[in-house]
Amino acid sequence: MTRVKGGPNRYLRHKKVLKITKGQFGTRSRLYRRANEAMLKSLWYAYRDRRVRKRDLRKLWITRINAAARMHGLSYSRFIYALKQADITLNRKMLADLAVRDPQAFAAVVEKAKSAI
Repeated sequence: MTRVKGGPNRYLRHKKVLKITKGQFGTRSRLYRRANEAMLKSLWYAYRDRRVRKRDLRKLWITRINAAARMHGLSYSRFIYALKQADITLNRKMLADLAVRDPQAFAAVVEKAKSAI
């Protein structure tokens, strides 16, 4: 079998990897092998953390809703239960936004939910 060296294709692939890892520390941005390892790891972290971000945001929304609901005398779980009973279909993102940006509107939602229990 004949030997294949790669030539320009190898050069272009190396250049692409080094461009992706530009800005990383030390040999991770200079040596192809280390840069390739760093690139694979960073792409995996990016893939994983796109999913983790969704979890983190939901936790943040729940924390904000809980804090605002407790100011009105309800725990988070009782508040969500009351919303279901009152047939109010606001998602957690919108509830958290109301709690932070428009406390009066959130208070109105809480009162509506309280009256349903």
